[in-house]
Amino acid sequence: MTAHPATARLPAAGAARQPGRAVSLFAVLLALLILPTAVTGSGVALPHIGRDTGASLDALQWVMHSYNLTFASLLLACGSLADLAGRRRVFTAGGMLFTAASLASALATDVVVLDVMRGAAGVGAAALLTGGSSLLAATFDGAARTRVFAAVGIVTGGGLALGAMAAGALADALGWRSFFGLHAALMLLVLCAVPFLPESRGDTAARVDRAGTTVLIGGLFLLMLGTVEGPQWGWGSAGVLGLLAGSVLLMVVFVVVERRVRHPMLDLGLLRNAGFMALCLIPVVVSFSFVVLLPLLPGYLVVANGSSSRAAGATMLLMTLPVLVTPLAAGRLIRWGVPTQGVLGLSLVCLTAGVAWLAAALRPGAGPAELAGPLLVLGAGLGLNFGLVDGAVLTVVPPEATGTAAGLLNTLRLGSEAVVIAAAGAGLTGLTRDRLSGGPDRFPAYDGTAADLANEANAGDLDGSLSALPPGVRREFADFVAHGLTGAWHAVLWTSAAVCAALSVTIVAMLPRRRATTGTADADAP
Repeated sequence: MTAHPATARLPAAGAARQPGRAVSLFAVLLALLILPTAVTGSGVALPHIGRDTGASLDALQWVMHSYNLTFASLLLACGSLADLAGRRRVFTAGGMLFTAASLASALATDVVVLDVMRGAAGVGAAALLTGGSSLLAATFDGAARTRVFAAVGIVTGGGLALGAMAAGALADALGWRSFFGLHAALMLLVLCAVPFLPESRGDTAARVDRAGTTVLIGGLFLLMLGTVEGPQWGWGSAGVLGLLAGSVLLMVVFVVVERRVRHPMLDLGLLRNAGFMALCLIPVVVSFSFVVLLPLLPGYLVVANGSSSRAAGATMLLMTLPVLVTPLAAGRLIRWGVPTQGVLGLSLVCLTAGVAWLAAALRPGAGPAELAGPLLVLGAGLGLNFGLVDGAVLTVVPPEATGTAAGLLNTLRLGSEAVVIAAAGAGLTGLTRDRLSGGPDRFPAYDGTAADLANEANAGDLDGSLSALPPGVRREFADFVAHGLTGAWHAVLWTSAAVCAALSVTIVAMLPRRRATTGTADADAP
């Protein structure tokens, strides 16, 4: 979720001596600590939101999807806008929007309003990330810049690690609204530092590609909407097929637009660079193995294991805490002479093996001790490439293309996260419904359909259904749902493992064979 220091425009001479460097560092690091918690924490809060609002599963999922969608699709546009209008100005606007949207999310009583506000928060997050990263790159240079962006990686990893646990503790103790309220309060601290931040602009900033941005957002929105609604409307329904076809059409239009506009947000020539595309596929593997679990696995732990939100968040720490330490191990391996490609290959092995191990280990009642192995391996897999991919980009693209390459890498990173989470959630819903199809007949006291039951299970909230059943059948009903949900999870996890394996083989085949040890990649390794 971070832009690499060397992929931003170089500052003017003496930029690193501007006043306010410490304040800039504090403000940006605090902002970048908050942003990943919105991804990891929202999934933990969903059961509480569902009980409070009575929302359906697909409406609840848009609490996550709308944030991810706007965040991913506006990164390139916000990067161009920061260079054109000023990095501090864009960072400030993003902070104000994120604060207002988080406060409105905390006060929302309707799930549709909450979904819209989370989308607005995603817009603010895109501006905060691009503006903040560019601001640091323009304020610091040399060894100081490398140290600053190492801190950025650690802080971002900390946000990933703490988000689920913080959301679970707050939701259990104070309610889900406190989670979004805390976001607003912390971002106010960031805004208090804005008057002390230096302003900077790019020397050759291109105009914002409005046409490309609009078409890209539309294409991603139709893809995610079709994916989310597939289990509800039917994958062969005219509505879903129309949405997916519309998404493909808009993506084709996006390519045409980018070929014709004077200042495209995307240099299509980068797509012909095999080494660069291989590096861009590594975050896709991360999405299928690691990121997809962040918002979805806590709900499984609540339903199948009877965990509280706080306990589910604590279990997720097993997967996220290694992200804080394994980047240091990656840097040490490189200093010992291990090629960057070798470290990236080890990362891919850990991610693929971790998700396959989790598929084999996941069962109703599995405690943290049983899940620790696969979750720790997954965390190590992400940590080994955390920041390293961004640095390796510098060795496979021309110097004049590093800024665009970084923007495309981050867009593909967040875009794949958004789409994979939506696809996995839809797959879990459909598969769970099939496995629970006999539930209404087996438990006549349950007043609902198999689809309703699947939605409740995947939303992480069976309390309402259990309370309506006679006490004598509640345990049997909970076990029935837990085993059906586990079967769906096994199918999704084994599919993810197969996708990760195929992508990993492709990546290794596409990566350059030379050692990337002569440039910025090693100097900037965490």
